Amino acid sequence: MERPNWVPDGVDVDRPNAARMYDYALGGSHNFAVDRALVEQAEAAMPGARQIAHANRAFLRRVVQWLAGTGVRQFLDIGSGIPTLGNVHEVAQRVAPGARVLYVDTDPIAVAHSRTMLVDNPGADAIQGDLRKPDEILDVARDRLDFSQPVAVLLFAVLHFIGDDDDPAAIVRTLHDAVPAGSYLALSHGTPPTDRGSDAETVRRIYTKTPTPLHLRTPAQVLPLIHPFEPVEPGLVAVSEWRPDDDEKPQRELLGAVAIKPVAGGATGG
Repeated sequence: MERPNWVPDGVDVDRPNAARMYDYALGGSHNFAVDRALVEQAEAAMPGARQIAHANRAFLRRVVQWLAGTGVRQFLDIGSGIPTLGNVHEVAQRVAPGARVLYVDTDPIAVAHSRTMLVDNPGADAIQGDLRKPDEILDVARDRLDFSQPVAVLLFAVLHFIGDDDDPAAIVRTLHDAVPAGSYLALSHGTPPTDRGSDAETVRRIYTKTPTPLHLRTPAQVLPLIHPFEPVEPGLVAVSEWRPDDDEKPQRELLGAVAIKPVAGGATGG
């Protein structure tokens, strides 16, 4: 295929990529035919799969609004993806103009477009990084954010690309230990609906064609990944059930939670 001029050197345009698939599902334009084909395969295998991306984006918006409303002014968004409408800095800075955001993604296209979008925004930046190497991310983040003040660590639709062999619980513990008390973890994670297990398995097989295979987990498997952060109400639920808007569409394929690193002797939020 013809290589678009916005594609960074070294990117394989013939291999599908989860970030570009997500971009296509949200109606973005930074994706290729191979990405679009896999999204359509996933939609055919599990009708409504595309809507999961929109549910995740709506959940992100509600969470960031809530966090900014509690006074959080720093956001570390790991697995941020390709910029689309309603990004973290747009939501957070609408509530708190001084909010600072650091985006992190493994995909060079996502990072390049984030940097282009943020060129006139001194409160936000983007770096390339791999969640499986949290210490490397934190080394850079400490230069961009003030780790003496609370930080919201955002892991939206990214932990389900981390296999058990890479110990996602240990990754979260590393992030927990790095941020000060009063910081938050917010995450969303794919889960197999009990009545659509075979459909979910088909979608999982589709993602084996990307560099980041999908690891769907049950609520009982996701909940331990949150600790030692402490969940705030309503806990781990379907993202459509987390402080929903009146017109929120129910869905069961994506779990979400917000959790806090409590201040000693303090409340855990609510």
